[in-house]
Amino acid sequence: MNDMITVYLFGKKYTVPSNLTIMGAMEYAGYQLVRGCGCRCGFCGACATIYRIKGDRELKTCLACQTQVRENMYVATLPFFPLVKEVYDISKVPVSEQVMMELYPEIYKCIGCAACTKSCPQGLNTMQYIAYAQRGELEKCAEESFDCVMCGICSSRCPAGISHPQVGLLARRITGKYLAPESRHLTNRVREVEAGDFTELIEAIMAKPLEELKNLYNTREIEK
Repeated sequence: MNDMITVYLFGKKYTVPSNLTIMGAMEYAGYQLVRGCGCRCGFCGACATIYRIKGDRELKTCLACQTQVRENMYVATLPFFPLVKEVYDISKVPVSEQVMMELYPEIYKCIGCAACTKSCPQGLNTMQYIAYAQRGELEKCAEESFDCVMCGICSSRCPAGISHPQVGLLARRITGKYLAPESRHLTNRVREVEAGDFTELIEAIMAKPLEELKNLYNTREIEK
């Protein structure tokens, strides 16, 4: 039997099993998660969370679906952070070092504090990919930011107000459309999808009972 520990969720005290993730502890405590719960596998970035352990002054950041609860953990989630999201037509943006200056000029206010890097739950060198963006090295920015899940924690800690996830996304879009070599197998697969080659297979999966889909999902987890 798992040990029971004390956690504080949104200021309220709860006793939960010690083996749960923060997200699991919220549900165990009775919260019905309708926002900030996404994929539950660490990919979507919807469960951005801040926490502090009693007696420790450091404020920590994480993804609730990937982080195990700890004794005397004080938790609050950030299901949405208002990032600056500029509107642009990717087919018309200039492929030059000036594109960041035009769309996200705030990156040049970076003071090099590394708060973004320290807070990233994915362990990305966020400050480095912003530096690449400043220099117009878009392919390097795209590579360095590739594993970003767009949770927005980095931006919530940034004194310069930079929307790091959106900067990285723009670099990846430009790199994918204009700078990287064409991925022929991907182009062919898109054509197959558009031609309906997989429609029957998708419909068959969609028609499966919910329990069978759950078993397929659980089998995938075991095989990992």
